[in-house]
Amino acid sequence: MATVTDRLPQNLTGRYYVDSTCIDCDQCRALAPEFFGRHEESGLSYMLRQPESADEIARVEEVLATCATGSIGNDGEV
Repeated sequence: MATVTDRLPQNLTGRYYVDSTCIDCDQCRALAPEFFGRHEESGLSYMLRQPESADEIARVEEVLATCATGSIGNDGEV
């Protein structure tokens, strides 16, 4: 499970984030490229954009649930 204290600094401010346990598998970027980017220097994913609508939130939650390393987190704040 992702830890907010290990949140990568590249993440856009908001409730969703990727932490330092990311292994650059590309799954989140393949499933939701409009929300996840890849930091070229570290090779790790980060939140490029926070979801806004209920449909977007559901999509990010689905990607969060399928993350092989549990590196995507939701800190619960809106």
